[in-house]
Amino acid sequence: MTTQTQILRPASYISGQWHVNVDGQTLVDAVYGRPVAVISSEGVDFAGALAYGRKAGAALRKMTFHTRARALKALGLYLMERKEEYYALNLLTGATRRDGWVDIEGGIGTLLSYSSMARRELPDERFLPEGKVETLGRAGTFVARHLLVPREGVAVQINAFNFPVWGMLEKLAPAFIAGMPSLVKPAPQTAYLTERVVRDIIESGLLPEGALQLVIGEPGDLLDHVREQDMVAFTGSAATAAKLKVHPNIIAHSVPFNAEADSLNASVLGLTVTPDSPEFMLYVKEVAREITGKAGQKCTAIRRAIVPSGLVEAVTEALRKELGKVTLGDPARDDVRMGALVSVEQRDRVRQTLEELGKEARVVIGGGAESELLGGDREKGAFLDPTVLLCDSPLTATAPHELEAFGPVATLLPYDSLDDAITLARMGRGSLVGSVITHDRAEATELVLGLASTHGRILVLNRDDAKESTGHGSPLPALLHGGPGRAGGGAELGGISGVKHHMNKVAVQADPTTLAAITREFVPGGEVREDVIHPFRKSFDEIQVGDSLLTHRRTVTEADIVNFAGLTGDHFYAHVDEIGAREGIFGKRVAHGYFLISAAAGMFVSPAPGPVLANYGLENLRFVEPVGIGDTIRTRLTCKRKIRKDLRPDDKQPTGVVEWHSEITNQNDELVATYDILTLVVRARDSFDPPAQSGGEGAAQA
Repeated sequence: MTTQTQILRPASYISGQWHVNVDGQTLVDAVYGRPVAVISSEGVDFAGALAYGRKAGAALRKMTFHTRARALKALGLYLMERKEEYYALNLLTGATRRDGWVDIEGGIGTLLSYSSMARRELPDERFLPEGKVETLGRAGTFVARHLLVPREGVAVQINAFNFPVWGMLEKLAPAFIAGMPSLVKPAPQTAYLTERVVRDIIESGLLPEGALQLVIGEPGDLLDHVREQDMVAFTGSAATAAKLKVHPNIIAHSVPFNAEADSLNASVLGLTVTPDSPEFMLYVKEVAREITGKAGQKCTAIRRAIVPSGLVEAVTEALRKELGKVTLGDPARDDVRMGALVSVEQRDRVRQTLEELGKEARVVIGGGAESELLGGDREKGAFLDPTVLLCDSPLTATAPHELEAFGPVATLLPYDSLDDAITLARMGRGSLVGSVITHDRAEATELVLGLASTHGRILVLNRDDAKESTGHGSPLPALLHGGPGRAGGGAELGGISGVKHHMNKVAVQADPTTLAAITREFVPGGEVREDVIHPFRKSFDEIQVGDSLLTHRRTVTEADIVNFAGLTGDHFYAHVDEIGAREGIFGKRVAHGYFLISAAAGMFVSPAPGPVLANYGLENLRFVEPVGIGDTIRTRLTCKRKIRKDLRPDDKQPTGVVEWHSEITNQNDELVATYDILTLVVRARDSFDPPAQSGGEGAAQA
């Protein structure tokens, strides 16, 4: 049984201090209707909070991507150790432990995912060079490149009630990695759970002061004080998003506004599916899961089940059996599969929407006698049985495509052709996610391309991916979470693109040497440094961007080409057939491109054991000019950039990756090939490395 003996008084954390109010709005638990918390934002200085965040953000911006990422990883592990405290509060919101897993561990997992992505994909810098260097002059002395730098404002994050933990952390993670402080305003109904997590974050001391602020209660005049460098991200209803987007101050200061709104997401069962195919029950179970998960209170839930007309009866019956297994009641009980909606007010709103939907659709599952309640209070709690409606004429109806019952409700929409299915899905005017359940690849292709322009994410589910599929309603850190039209037109998560969203893009024009100094990456045409010490004899710490080696020359012979062909088995006519080569595009026999790469390696490699441990990869290879018999080549190898690697438990010693820019030229100083090679190089142990274990030299602990 869900219990709560003490009234919680969640506080706002503003300008480095906790603000507790004795009086305010009383919240009740969703299961028994008992008072659980009192919240208020009275007395909060919103203008001061934003000013504090902007000033405190300077310390955050001085950290590199990797330093922020390590802090985020430490925070994720810290919160994971305290997850049971969050699960206890989660039950008061009406959610089961399974629902809470998505919210709590899913949210913490997002922190860990962003930490990993940042350390893997971003440089250990405070800025991010993006794209390639653009040459703006014929002589190569005037070049340009785009840089991304943190915005010098506050990321204001207004969240919904259904995911009080994940909803906060999925916005916090990319903003923090980008170097932007967050001000979080959770929805009142479940703010006590958000506050509990924030309290632990603050007490951990793992984030710089000012990186996170929290407002519990109403937002007051918060949006009146945002400025050009700030950002606003909103999750909630489409109607509220539309109002906030046109807030006079947001418009006046061109404040970026990102909306992730609820949407009428659709799931399409393919025409080729039959009741005895695996995809049929995959579809039924997916729809049932989305109806009952979080009691249907998910912005990604399936609201419209689009099924072939000939399968409506079969799908309805199968759904009835599947939903009949769902037990309703106190989510603290092990035998309960679905809890309550977040509040009685939310339940009543869903009932009201059901009445409106009933004007164009009829209830085929639920809507009659209420099922047995395993704990909880029917009158004071916010319980609602799963309900499925059927709209017989979905192409001419409007309510199923306009009205969202944000609860355990879905509407069946029959269709006769794939074009009709696509039309029905599009009638939702933009969705966060759609799904297609079919094993027919041609059918899947037609449906996906038909849905793509109006959806942010599309899941294709069939027997081949079902075991690993995360499901229709599960946003993932690496994938876009957002959608066009009614879904808000915003974009969250999406891997590193979510980080870039919090940064300002600037084009920097300069000479190659200056641009290299600014970006800390070598720019072709810029100055290089040549040393008597071979660059491969230097450790990761000793090598510097711009260190370069110009090799000796080598003349390519016919024997080179013949031997390479024999060694590799590559007897392509352009290399070994005198007549064919003469009639080909080169007009003569030419050396294999990969021979050039191999010969270049032979010229620049220092063969003795040393700091360079291994070749780590080759990127951006381009063959520019052919090299024939008698041509002479040489290579310039220049350190382009350095990437520190975190020490893993199975690593024998600390290492880093050095990226080298290689240019092979001929006797006329013409470029014949260019590429980047990566080498794994020994580095010195630093303060970010875990201490070495006593059990062995260079060993490290996790």
